[in-house]
Amino acid sequence: MEAAKRKRNPAEYEEDEYDTFKPPPPPSSATANGGIDLSLLEALEKSQQNPVEVLDIKTVKKLVLAFERRLKENIAARLKYPDQPEKFADSEVELHEEIEKLKILAGGPEFYPELVNLGTIASITSLLNHENTDIAIDVVGLLQDLTDEDVLEDNDEPAQILVDSLVENNALELLVQLLGKMSDSDPDESAAIYSILATVENFIEVKPSVAELVCERTKLMKWLLTRIKVREFDGNKQYASEILAILLQSSTVNQKRLGQLNGVDALLQAVAMYKSKDPKTPDEEEMVENLFDALCCLLMPLENKEKFVKSEGVELMIIIMNQKKMCYGSAIRALDFAMTNYPPACERFVDVMGLKTAFPAFMGKASQLPLSKKNKKRYKEELEERLVSLVASLFGGILRGSRRDRLLSKFVENECEKIDRLMELYMRYSNRVKLESERFDQLELDDLEMDEDEKYNRKLEAGLYTLQLIAVILGHLWTSEHPRIRARIDLLLKQQKLTKQDVKDILQEYHDNIGDLEGPEEKERGQSKIQRFISSF
Repeated sequence: MEAAKRKRNPAEYEEDEYDTFKPPPPPSSATANGGIDLSLLEALEKSQQNPVEVLDIKTVKKLVLAFERRLKENIAARLKYPDQPEKFADSEVELHEEIEKLKILAGGPEFYPELVNLGTIASITSLLNHENTDIAIDVVGLLQDLTDEDVLEDNDEPAQILVDSLVENNALELLVQLLGKMSDSDPDESAAIYSILATVENFIEVKPSVAELVCERTKLMKWLLTRIKVREFDGNKQYASEILAILLQSSTVNQKRLGQLNGVDALLQAVAMYKSKDPKTPDEEEMVENLFDALCCLLMPLENKEKFVKSEGVELMIIIMNQKKMCYGSAIRALDFAMTNYPPACERFVDVMGLKTAFPAFMGKASQLPLSKKNKKRYKEELEERLVSLVASLFGGILRGSRRDRLLSKFVENECEKIDRLMELYMRYSNRVKLESERFDQLELDDLEMDEDEKYNRKLEAGLYTLQLIAVILGHLWTSEHPRIRARIDLLLKQQKLTKQDVKDILQEYHDNIGDLEGPEEKERGQSKIQRFISSF
């Protein structure tokens, strides 16, 4: 998810009013003297007499002092006249003005440590709980400005100091609490919802650990799940889907937490709205992609894969694939995540006629799909890579019995056309990896050395991982000991002037680079499986 940051303004712009043409007014006395506008000269003289204040430590202290004074006056007025709003209305207007003035600090992030040292952050965050919602919304706008990505660029340390102080002063809890009070039906509050989500995203950008903190301390996840289930599309639903994906993309803790909140079912409901229709706008399309990104992240922990199967997620993804709408590729991706290292999902896939849906796509017969993507070629490549991964997951998850026989029979039917397709993909990805290796050799000739890990990662990006999965599928097919399958593989290797050793070399490289992310036992199990394939060839 991967993701470019977007800071949008949700407010709708009013349309320009095109009045009927009117002739320009006659020149005033101010411009009569040689066409020079004397009023502009007067304004220029006044501005020179009152120059704009330079932002320095002195100015920061002055702004903070004025803000604290207005805050104190407002608190006093509210305590003295709790039931007479007219008595504290003026102090509220003045407080609003001081909050607006503090936005100038976004022009000098280097002064954020001073802002923290002055103890102002506690005062600012306390206003998120102000009885006047307008004041709380003012503070959200201030925090959004102070933590904006563009403002904080090249100011990592001051940004960290500011966000640390905001988190210490319960900004996360207060922001999410305020979020629960806002309604999309009110334009100002709808804009505030967007600003709160933007501020949370800014916090995470500066301090990635906030992604887990905000879910641990608040009910943000619950709010996001409720928001994405609303049928009507709008900017805030889109942003809610984006924040959800961000919270899940690199946190197993958050993935498990959302699973416990019935998040798998909620996301399935959200994407089910698009099983037989396409998004109407690019923004809505982006939202659907965010929802699938979130769903795929959610399917990393084993317990969520189980929930996915129980909630009939496999069936829903097959329905989406059969409808051949824009979500087709995303449904394949979700199935791939669900079936990786989880045999029950693979078994369900076979039981509900998933093979009949997946293999026409594997054969490249999904070319008539509606592709809205800007880079259609890359989209098709990604689809191809996902389908190879899905088939590899099927072979890894279905090891015996009638389901295994049904899977193998797919590679025998129609004169072994699927083995032909597999070798076609093998050659294409093999050539891409070879080209990348030749680039390394050229770089070394140019004295630009590259270590082995970097070389391996570059080869993976060029398509080595998909090539390795194809070799793994060939390993499964070969170890089936089916005579027709083995004969076809032998024939195709000879036609391409390849030997079984070429396949073994790819499998060996895969074997040697299996990581221990899932624990040493899983690594050993994976390496043993690949070693069996190597030995069988």
